[in-house]
Amino acid sequence: MTAYDGKSALEKVANESPDLILLDVMMPGMDGFEVCRRLKIDQETLLIPIVMVTALSARDDRIRGIEVGVDDFLTKPYDKQELQARVKSLLRVKMFTDELEKAEAVIASLALGVEAKDSYTEEHCNRLSRYSVAMGKNLGLPPEQLRALRLGGILHDVGKIGIPDAILQKQGKLSVEEFGVMQQHPVIGFNICSPLRSLKHVLPIIRHHHERCDGSGYPDGLRGEDIPLTARILTIVDVYDALRTERPYKPAYDHAKAMEILSEETANGWYDPNLLEKFTKLNLEDL
Repeated sequence: MTAYDGKSALEKVANESPDLILLDVMMPGMDGFEVCRRLKIDQETLLIPIVMVTALSARDDRIRGIEVGVDDFLTKPYDKQELQARVKSLLRVKMFTDELEKAEAVIASLALGVEAKDSYTEEHCNRLSRYSVAMGKNLGLPPEQLRALRLGGILHDVGKIGIPDAILQKQGKLSVEEFGVMQQHPVIGFNICSPLRSLKHVLPIIRHHHERCDGSGYPDGLRGEDIPLTARILTIVDVYDALRTERPYKPAYDHAKAMEILSEETANGWYDPNLLEKFTKLNLEDL
């Protein structure tokens, strides 16, 4: 497919998802740098390889291209064989990326399978993804951390696949022994996902989303800022959504009551007060 200006290029990529993009710097309306920047901050398009085709060879222009996420450069006039070689190389990378995405999709299906066993948590994972990413954007986190939050919302409880259904679906509070078994799920999830290097930024969320700032959480009893930032974000979002959800042993609290409980538990040292303050300012109804 071909586009003759930046706006139509973005529209076509959104509709057709190409395997690779050859992008000219000089385009009407929106230059190639801006098109690339927008593609690389979008979760749906950030992994598509982009080759910048340009008459510009100045060092500053190449640096600018790298800063917005360009994967490779070709300077006009370019050699046809060189173009074919670079395209072939980047398509190989895209193939491996697609395989990783398939593996991630399998694990995500496991996580959603766990969620599907429990009617009380329907849509829980998707809400966590939306709320966590909104928090991350509010904090100015980089794209890889936003991606980690998006995937972490879906994968955080994937380890529950290793917890017996009798415990997972128990109608009522867990016994001390049962809760001890349930506490193993972050480590189980960590072990399931750790072979995938593409999930390295998600692993801290999976393992540490039940830690507390005072060290009373699990599985590792981390304290304060020793708990990774993304895990601290998801912890607050996870607790909020749990409070807003009806369970066999408690009603669904309204927003005000849920925030009141979160504030009390934060005052007790469980959660990051600065992150809770950021969370209170989100307009959750728009997410």
